Formats: sequence, C-alpha cells, structure tokens
Amino acid sequence: MSSENKKLTDTKRDQIVSDMRREEQQRQSGYREQALKLFPHVCGRCSREFEGQKIRELTVHHIDHNHDNNPPNGSNWELLCLYCHDHEHTRGVQEDREDDNSSDKLKQDDLSHSPFAALAERFKHPK
Repeated sequence: MSSENKKLTDTKRDQIVSDMRREEQQRQSGYREQALKLFPHVCGRCSREFEGQKIRELTVHHIDHNHDNNPPNGSNWELLCLYCHDHEHTRGVQEDREDDNSSDKLKQDDLSHSPFAALAERFKHPK
C-alpha cells in the first residue's frame, strides 16, 4: 500500500472514530441530563454528595448494562461517582479471574492480599 493510500485510510479511520465518539457523547448527554434532573446528586454506592463543578464526577450507570435501555423514568439508571462506577464495571472481571483461579489458589480477600508480603524474606535468603 502506498503512503498516500495509507494516509487516506488513516484519515478515514480517524474520522470514523471521531464521529463515533461525538455520537456517543451526544447520546450520553441526553440521558445524563435527565438522570441529573431525576435523582439527587449523590453517589448510589458511597453516598458522596456532589454540587457545583464536582457534578461532572457523577456518572450514570445503566443497571442492566444496556446503554440503549433509557426509560424516561430513569428506572435503569443510578448515579455513581467515577470511582464507584469504575469499580462496578471491573467487579465482574475480578470475579471471573477469581473463579478461574479458585482451583489453583486459596481465595483471599482483595483488600488483604499484598503482592510484596514475602519480599523481605526473599532478600534475606537469595537463591
């Protein structure tokens, strides 16, 4: 492929990505604005309150994970802060990883695991 054709391809790809991002942003702004009018500006998980410019840290989570399911009464939405929303979407991934490793390792609580717990001991007795 010549460099001129590659530039056209790259330009077309960049345009498609840009269009998709703009459409997604427009779609989100519609249900986000609705959710912010319907619900108090409080994270549904950690109960942190948001006001002023901090409202931008409050996101709309789709309870059924279907971003096309946007009933006008907001029954598929909950407001979550950025951190709780991220945790909500990584929770299933972490559970899947634990299920995959359950036969190989003893289950440990996520908060009690320390990857460097035995590091000092390894320095005392090098191999």
